[in-house]
Amino acid sequence: MIELQKPEKLPRAVLVGINTGSSAQRYERSMHELSELAKACGIEPAASIVQNTPDVTRATLIGSGKVHEVLLTIEECGADLVIFNEALTPMQVRNLEKAFDTEVLDKTGIILQIFASRARTREARLQVESAQLQYMLPRLVGMRRNLSRQGGGSGRLSNKGAGEEKLELDRRHIEHQLEVVNARLKEVSRERQTQRSSRTASGLPLVSLVGYTNAGKSTLMNALLDKTEQGTADKKVPAQDMLFATLDTSVRRIRIPGHQPFLLSDTVGFISDLPHPLVKAFRSTLEEVRCSDLLLEVVDCSDEDYEQQIRVTGKTLEDIGADGIPILYVYNKADLREDVRIPVSHADHIWMSAGKGVGIDLLLERIVQILQQRYVEKTLLIPYPEGSVLHDLKEAYPDAAEEYLPEGIQVRLRMSRKDAARLARFSF
Repeated sequence: MIELQKPEKLPRAVLVGINTGSSAQRYERSMHELSELAKACGIEPAASIVQNTPDVTRATLIGSGKVHEVLLTIEECGADLVIFNEALTPMQVRNLEKAFDTEVLDKTGIILQIFASRARTREARLQVESAQLQYMLPRLVGMRRNLSRQGGGSGRLSNKGAGEEKLELDRRHIEHQLEVVNARLKEVSRERQTQRSSRTASGLPLVSLVGYTNAGKSTLMNALLDKTEQGTADKKVPAQDMLFATLDTSVRRIRIPGHQPFLLSDTVGFISDLPHPLVKAFRSTLEEVRCSDLLLEVVDCSDEDYEQQIRVTGKTLEDIGADGIPILYVYNKADLREDVRIPVSHADHIWMSAGKGVGIDLLLERIVQILQQRYVEKTLLIPYPEGSVLHDLKEAYPDAAEEYLPEGIQVRLRMSRKDAARLARFSF
């Protein structure tokens, strides 16, 4: 008789929220997001506790009464860890873990766990490792200082406790490891810059998908690939109904019959209070966004607080220096709203459903209209010895019309203003 293996039991967590004055709706959204982050990390939310207070307790963030309440809840539901929706200081983590006798994480910690489990490419793994080391370092330093105060005396090395000495070694190890990881990241960043320069030389405009995590960016990319008959299995990107399903940047060429092709980029999604170490570590990846000609900001308009998503995305774009790029707002999942008939377009806003493939034609039409504004009609005369220039033009503009003349090749085409300025010496 074959015994069926029981599924592995998921770790259970008590979620703790601090509400210092936000509206009930905003707080509930924050806790729902924390619950979804836990699930994305393979953790089962077992209970939720809230502390309503205008001020927080320095030592434990929550008051002593709530600490006792959380402890009782841990025992009642057999929780394996506690997750807070606010950032915790090293001292608070230490005090809470001592009080609960279990692991304690904050929102930053859980996001780092998710990123570590999802990173696939070498660049993403290095970026996550760098962020994790930056997150760990101040916590070790805080622990070392606490032990130093307990050690007392002259401050000589001989007076150090074994625990303090171990923490000092750990700190040095982390600092060294961080230097190594960041050096490797610089190498990868240079490789990415080379790839980006190659794409820039092609003359193809870059359109980047940005927005809150799980708004449907990857689903939209796959829908656009399907619509332009490029949605083969090797071209599609992973798309899941889960926070941070995509970490690695994917770039695909979108070819629309009768129109200039463009590059479409999909990268990591944003979230409120995205940890600074992650923004810093993923800066080379987010450079792709800064080099864009157009941003498609994908918004989950079925979420009641979707306007907050827009604010968070806008703040993140500002932080990475991409706030001056033209934006087309794509209100995705509009099929889940009763007050919107889709598809519909108004100025720089489009309501659609990427999952159901509704509104893709309208979106492509609007993208083409916006990108065409960056093009001009030009006639160039390329001397025969400059054959490489003609080759690059034909790669970037396959619809260019050629005519062979005694003095060279005359090319009539619609090209980007940037390329027109770069090739002004060949104007005819």
